[in-house]
Amino acid sequence: MKKLNRRTFIHGTLGLSAATVAGNAALSGFGQETNDIAPILPSVDRKDYRGPNVIIIRFGGGVRRKETIEAATTYSPFLVHELIPKGTFFPKMEIAQIKDLATSHGEGTLNILTGKYGRYKDVGGRLFGARFEAKVPTVFEYLRRFYTVPEHQTLIINGEDRIDEEFYTFSNHHMFGTNFRSNVLSLYRFKTFLLAERIRAGEFEGKELAKKEAELEKMSALDHRAETPGQSPEIQAFWKNWKRYYGITGFVNPRGDRLLTELTIRAMKQLRPRLVLVNYNDCDYVHWGNASHYTRGISIMDEGLKDIYAAVQSDEEYRDNTVIVVVPDCGRDTNSCIEVPFQHHFGGRSAHEIFGLFIGPGFKPGQIVDRVVQQVDVAQTIGHAMGFKCEFAEGKVLSEAIG
Repeated sequence: MKKLNRRTFIHGTLGLSAATVAGNAALSGFGQETNDIAPILPSVDRKDYRGPNVIIIRFGGGVRRKETIEAATTYSPFLVHELIPKGTFFPKMEIAQIKDLATSHGEGTLNILTGKYGRYKDVGGRLFGARFEAKVPTVFEYLRRFYTVPEHQTLIINGEDRIDEEFYTFSNHHMFGTNFRSNVLSLYRFKTFLLAERIRAGEFEGKELAKKEAELEKMSALDHRAETPGQSPEIQAFWKNWKRYYGITGFVNPRGDRLLTELTIRAMKQLRPRLVLVNYNDCDYVHWGNASHYTRGISIMDEGLKDIYAAVQSDEEYRDNTVIVVVPDCGRDTNSCIEVPFQHHFGGRSAHEIFGLFIGPGFKPGQIVDRVVQQVDVAQTIGHAMGFKCEFAEGKVLSEAIG
């Protein structure tokens, strides 16, 4: 990464351009044109996007079917009794059993976004790091490559404890990449915005100022492929409203997955996103050794799902033009030999067993598809609904769901 002069960096962080460079690199043709799917062509005439909007709920932190979709033992009653009957449900979705394919959060999230199973290594070489870069495009990139959707309307809503997943906004594919990236709402991004604002307001002087500038540069430099540091004016306005409402202490705004629900609903009102991934993750606190962290995490996600669905139904522009997709990042093991039997690092069968649900325009209501399907089928199915084909994905369109 090119070394930035500190003053130039700060100036760039605080005075951003709203424009996103939409590179028109020559693309070699893949696939054939159809009436309803935008193909990859040497030159693409980008169209206005009319919908549907898509909200992907990563029912995350890893969940077993037993505590989620099995009615007798569920901790997510809204999902089971209210949402599943409204859409097409795939109770036998799986993560493929492939040698060295991890069943964890980052990998599962990229399976969903790219439609391709991959083996990933942290780009910084950290042993347990999860800063991954996909080799094929994400659904965000496909959407923005073919349609005139601005960056701030393609969002990852991310948790405060898994900062690596802030950066699954683009692939390193030479035909797509950062020109068509999505953006992020998270506490980490708010803290970055807040520090930049405090520096601009002149709160620091001398050595303290230099220290704060270096801190800001380090925080923003994590997004190492960004040509312009910081976030767009639209998202800066979002953070100004957040600060006005919740202040800066962090003791007033929601935390954990409740924070993600609040960010999602506020984004719908203020940014009007077209494609959103909500990275729920509270279930993973079970690694602390308390089983109730896992089951309570499922309940909190279910409450969030209920609130997001209600927000969609109460908004005239979203109500009949929004697809909700619910899919876990991974399953969890079933191991009665350990005190907390549901981890997910052993790669057992149930760690590969997940589910998928599609609700909204273009999808059949009240249908259960009783066959094994793959997690990587989610991206291709979303692409079909939104009007593009994920040319570099290995998954298939889940045709039984298409109404």
